Order: sequence, then C-alpha cells, then structure tokens
Amino acid sequence: MVRITAYIRPHKAEEVKSALAMLPISGMSVNDARGCGSHPEQATSFLGQEVLISLPVRTRIDVVVHDDLSDEIVDTIERVARTGQPGDGKIFVEKVIEAVRIRTEERGEDAI
Repeated sequence: MVRITAYIRPHKAEEVKSALAMLPISGMSVNDARGCGSHPEQATSFLGQEVLISLPVRTRIDVVVHDDLSDEIVDTIERVARTGQPGDGKIFVEKVIEAVRIRTEERGEDAI
C-alpha cells in the first residue's frame, strides 16, 4: 500500500477530485494547507494595496491505494493539476506499513 499526498492549487481541487473519482479508489481526504515551496514569494494586489503572500493556501489531497494503482493516480493528479506556472504543487508517494478499519477490524489492503 502507498499513500499519495498532493499539494495543489485550490482552484484545481474539484477537477482533480472528479478525475480521481473515475479511478478505482475507495476514498480520499482533502484539506486546506499553507506552505511555501521553491518558488519565490509573490506580491499580489488586495484592496488596492500590494500584499506579500509568504505562505499561500494550497489544497492537500491524501489517497491510500494498492501499489499497482499509484502510477496511474500520480499521473492523473499531475496532468489535471498542472497549469505550467510556478506553484503548481508537489506529489509525494510513501509506503504504508499497515491500515486498520476500526469498525470491522480488517487489516492491510482489506482495510482500504
């Protein structure tokens, strides 16, 4: 099992969610996140004043899947979330050692 964590632009979240819903996954978690990456801080205009956004808002999507689905999910997120501009985000893939479904006590891949 692997956990795929993607940090993407908020306006791409619905489109990515819809694309992932077409794949055989059992669910996902979506949260707002703040952070910075390798691109420089950007100034933006807000109510007529320049404001520096040092920790822009991103959407974090987490999916835990069988190993054989990870490449397809990463490719889908990358394709749909890309704008070609700095700040498009990052995708991380991590090995999951164990999963437990609390209600049924199922373990491992049966729990996802």
